[in-house]
Amino acid sequence: MDRSAIRRWLALGMAVLTASGLLALSAPGAAHAASAQNCAGRKVRTLGFATGAVHVYKSGGLVCAVTVARHPGARSWMTVSVQARGFRPAHQEGMRTRRIGPVDTYAGQRCVRVKGSRGNGSVDSGWILC
Repeated sequence: MDRSAIRRWLALGMAVLTASGLLALSAPGAAHAASAQNCAGRKVRTLGFATGAVHVYKSGGLVCAVTVARHPGARSWMTVSVQARGFRPAHQEGMRTRRIGPVDTYAGQRCVRVKGSRGNGSVDSGWILC
């Protein structure tokens, strides 16, 4: 092979690497949003209410919650809160269109209380996962 052929192959290789790098940078955002709403572990409970639902995940002693709108689109006030028995709640609130969270706390073997709301609808689990 002469030098010009080697240069062409190197240029082709660099173009392929650049394209794959750009795809790798743009793809995780879409794939990450489709995952378990950024919560690790398995889904242990879904608490539904009129305007949305709260999904609860557990991994070891870590409990995570996300509030998801039933009909996303319009911005409305949303909250999510997780509290391990004996500790203060970890919460998040704000004007959102689709979901709010994740909020997580270490519960170990303790009971947890999960609350969530969107607009006029809300849910309070009471003490669960004991």
